[in-house]
Amino acid sequence: MSERSPAPGGLELVEALVNTLLDVKTGADSLDTPENRARFGLTEDDLSAARELRESLRATLLAHAGHPPHRPVTPLGELLAAAPLVVAVDPADGSAALAPAREGTLTARVAAAVAEALVAGTWSRFKACEAADCHWAYYDRSPGGRGRWCSMQVCGARAKMRRYRAKEA
Repeated sequence: MSERSPAPGGLELVEALVNTLLDVKTGADSLDTPENRARFGLTEDDLSAARELRESLRATLLAHAGHPPHRPVTPLGELLAAAPLVVAVDPADGSAALAPAREGTLTARVAAAVAEALVAGTWSRFKACEAADCHWAYYDRSPGGRGRWCSMQVCGARAKMRRYRAKEA
């Protein structure tokens, strides 16, 4: 849907996961195909947990944009608590980073991406489109950090046209 460039760093994985819900109204979901599940290292048995994580992420991204959750969800913090992080120190150069205590799970990779974004100061600019029929994840690169839509050409234009028509009526 969006013409925006991908979110920075590990948030690109999170953006890709949130945007697997292709259509909010119909529920069309790219995780329904084996190929798309494989992109995230998921099996069919992992789908329920992956979808729960995806919708908790979406609710958090909506909150970043100043919008209420789209529906009741498990709080993201509760889900990420199941994937503790540790400080990993590279013995060669002494650099340190937060890394999943248990590698491999999608939740662990998302937790590491969120931690990376917190350290980089990019987490709060990661949002969900305010359009109720969209809620696509995007990284807000606007100067003031006040972006509202995944795409000004699609969702933004529709919202502005609706406001214009309501004003004219």
